[in-house]
Amino acid sequence: MNTQIVKTANSGRAPNGKKITRIQKEKTTQILDAALEIFSKFGYRGATLDQIADQAGLSKPNLLYYFNGKEALHKELLDQLMVKWLEPLEEMSSSGDPLEEICDYVCRKLELAQVFPRESRLFANEIIQGAPRISAKLSGPLKDLVDDKAALIASWSRAGKIAKVDPYHLIFSIWSTTQHYADFDVQVGAVLDENYASRFEDAATYLSTLFRNGLKP
Repeated sequence: MNTQIVKTANSGRAPNGKKITRIQKEKTTQILDAALEIFSKFGYRGATLDQIADQAGLSKPNLLYYFNGKEALHKELLDQLMVKWLEPLEEMSSSGDPLEEICDYVCRKLELAQVFPRESRLFANEIIQGAPRISAKLSGPLKDLVDDKAALIASWSRAGKIAKVDPYHLIFSIWSTTQHYADFDVQVGAVLDENYASRFEDAATYLSTLFRNGLKP
């Protein structure tokens, strides 16, 4: 049994047609969580299977019973991550008020950074290394979605519903300002000190005001 366990977990079936057991599901989740912790700290190059196995509380042979190796683990995490990463932008609707739709997107991205900080750092590490295991998804599903929403934002701008703006750079600025709170959490904590606990609430207020004022027609 190998990574096929993960690929068929949603259907509840193993490659041989047998039902995935509760223990198999639990072990798979346990290993992926450990891998996420290690990859988010050390990146793909710095992480080892021994570290992941130790983090999961399993032997290395036991880990390899479920996954073929480090690359298989990393790819599975990235595949899961891309689903989460695209959802907030997918929810931007042409039927809503443009300012509210954009500011809601900002808040959703910030919430993603708060709830999934390790996933954000995993993604950042992959991008910094040249995205060797995710480049097809960047130039495929992600680009297609960004192109679609950029066209929507441009239509709002042309109609005078929001200020004149480059839609792509607006989206980039939203990514950078929201993901900062996950990817540079240590720096944020060092600077904010006693205000660290309220960082996401304060950031939501500030960023909503920033983008709302900057985009008013």
